[in-house]
Amino acid sequence: MHEGCRHGSMRFEGVFWITIFASLMLTVVLAEVLELFIGGGPLVSIPFSSINLPLNQFITCLMIVLVSFYIGLMGLKELVYDGKFSVEFLMAMAAIGALYLGLFLEAIIVLTLYSLSEFLESYIEDKARGAIKSISSLIPDKVRVISNGSEIYMDVKSVLPGMVILVKPGERVALDGVVIEGSSLIDLSLVTGESNPVSVDFGDRVYAGALNIDGVIKVLVDKSVEETLVSRIVKLVMDARWRKASINRFIDSFSKYYVPLIIFLAFLVMMFGPISIGGPLESWIYRSLILIVLSCPSAFIISIPATIFTAITFAAKRGAIIKGGVYVENLSKVRAVLLDKTGTLTYGFPSIHNIKVVDESSDKILMYAASVERFSNHPIAKAIVDRAMAKGLDINKLNVRDLKEIPGMGVVGYVESDEVLVGSMNLMEQYSCRCDNMAGLLIDDDHTSIYVAINRNIKASICFVDEIRNDAVKAIDILKRLGMKIVLLTGDKGGVATKVAETVGIDEVHYELLPEDKLKIIMKMKSMYGFVSMVGDGVNDAPALAASDVGIAMGRSVDLASESADVILVKNSLTLIPYLILLSRKTMKIAKQNMIFAVGVKLALAVLGVGGLIPLWFAVAVGDDGITLLTLLNILRIIKVGSRDF
Repeated sequence: MHEGCRHGSMRFEGVFWITIFASLMLTVVLAEVLELFIGGGPLVSIPFSSINLPLNQFITCLMIVLVSFYIGLMGLKELVYDGKFSVEFLMAMAAIGALYLGLFLEAIIVLTLYSLSEFLESYIEDKARGAIKSISSLIPDKVRVISNGSEIYMDVKSVLPGMVILVKPGERVALDGVVIEGSSLIDLSLVTGESNPVSVDFGDRVYAGALNIDGVIKVLVDKSVEETLVSRIVKLVMDARWRKASINRFIDSFSKYYVPLIIFLAFLVMMFGPISIGGPLESWIYRSLILIVLSCPSAFIISIPATIFTAITFAAKRGAIIKGGVYVENLSKVRAVLLDKTGTLTYGFPSIHNIKVVDESSDKILMYAASVERFSNHPIAKAIVDRAMAKGLDINKLNVRDLKEIPGMGVVGYVESDEVLVGSMNLMEQYSCRCDNMAGLLIDDDHTSIYVAINRNIKASICFVDEIRNDAVKAIDILKRLGMKIVLLTGDKGGVATKVAETVGIDEVHYELLPEDKLKIIMKMKSMYGFVSMVGDGVNDAPALAASDVGIAMGRSVDLASESADVILVKNSLTLIPYLILLSRKTMKIAKQNMIFAVGVKLALAVLGVGGLIPLWFAVAVGDDGITLLTLLNILRIIKVGSRDF
């Protein structure tokens, strides 16, 4: 609710400033029309004074006073409550000062340029936030809930965890949950950025925002609408703005002293200029107004946070949630990347490596094994079923009965008239299974193996591996080209760890590690390389993620990662890591460029302004609003990051 109010307030600000801009422009046009056709119009007396002005000047003066009074009141409020000279207060001072000097056009140009700049800034920020919030807008408002065997439509906000919803083809999933009936292909591109449709079946997790493509599925809801992955993504991105980088904090401190200093100098110019150098007081008041305009900190306090927030927004659109500006800055300083193996470099779940058979075809063994395993939720069972379906084996046509799952050992059942056992050697021994050709079914010590027995004769062994991610080699290669030190940390066996490291191109490997061992290595790497990043799955890696300068968690562990990690890869793509490093480097470079440019131009214009070489409107157009808009345009260079390599 609070975030929605803030977003609505920002939209109102944009409408307000464009209305002010349009009113000021209309005033200028009306004043010119009156001057052209009736010579300015009849004289109008200004209340509480003896001054009479033509109607066109009176209208202009009235508009300047009204707008200046309103924005000045906003600035005065900030000055009283926060002790800061705001942009509004300084612009109101400049406009009223110009009006005092009889410079009507100058005063209205100051306010016009300022209101246009404020509108553009509000518009840019609103669009950046809207890019993320648009994700939420695609979540259905109504959902089909299965209650007592019938379908009822309910408001998505009224659906509670434990309810079952029905999702038909072409509909988006409204809430996070687990598939309890049916199977389908779903498009997760809206949620994770994953371009290829994913197959889901019984026991698989689905997320709000996923598009159901071709099947009817029933989903057991386990998250309320506020707790869904999409809602958390939006909240993390919105909240990221308030975690400031050190460059943000520097700008805050700089502006705190810069603005009063320039205002003090403006006062000195107005007081001592006529005395020390000579000339009319009005001329020195005019020059002091230029300094007041140049003291506006908008180029600092808007462009720097906008740069970092834009980077966070683009990262989110790519599928990575950065939880604050401080982590953008830290990523730019990272010189070593430490990676977990299981669930990070690998997919984190088993897949069939090979099938060794004795006196049977591998297809028959796979079909029998999948037939009894398709009712199990075990990851190994799922791997067997997935391989059978990938090969086009119709496991549903077989008659399966008398299934019995023995925890920690395997599954026993009948397929047609044959007794089938699928499981560990302990299961085979418990049922006195025979294997006359055991030499042909050698166990792979580095990987998990199970056995398949038909009528108590062991006919095959199935070896499983945790496959390396498709983009792992590419990600490691790019990281190396960026000058990163890459280290593999894992609790797995040495043989498996070394083989994975060699495959992806990592030179340094530490294996058979406990969580505390990873912490020690992280501290050692920090002393050697400075800033380090740890990439893990957010479960046993939570302490290491928290200890590193930038903890990066894979998206499947988003619950724990939201507590321990600084960056979440919602899209489980390792190439996002080098992208984020490139993005952060470019972001900090642009932020520093904007800061140096803004300070340099303001100081140069201050010298010219005190010398009487530039007019007030030029100081506003170039020294304040112009700099702000140029720095905002410079931010757009962030879009090009990674356009060729990713």
